[in-house]
Amino acid sequence: MRNNNCVCDAVENILDQQEAVNEKCSTSCYSNLLNPVKSLGDTIPFILFNEKGSLFKAFGNVGGDCFETTFFRVENIRNCCATLRLLLPLDCHGHLAHDVCDVKKLVKTKNCVEVDLTCFCAIQCLSPRLVN
Repeated sequence: MRNNNCVCDAVENILDQQEAVNEKCSTSCYSNLLNPVKSLGDTIPFILFNEKGSLFKAFGNVGGDCFETTFFRVENIRNCCATLRLLLPLDCHGHLAHDVCDVKKLVKTKNCVEVDLTCFCAIQCLSPRLVN
């Protein structure tokens, strides 16, 4: 189902592409999209911007080793409401990256957040190579 919201449409498209790769159908139109020559994984990471141009942030492991992230993977979407998995941003030394420009690797976490995609004005997709 397509909505009249470009961010919602983009996230639906990302989910479709991730699911096509997960199905591992060799004749799929998407079979080479995320794994052309070598496997690029099953995730298209992205960042979201609000109406003021600020990055959307979420917190993971609250009460434990808490972290803040602006990087996400879509897990599910329904009526422009999405479940986003938080991706842990790491720098070149494997430490938590505090600046977007210092991120060299993204790691999937068990933390998710539910969002209304109509609240965002922009989305920027990132290279699947960032995700471990």
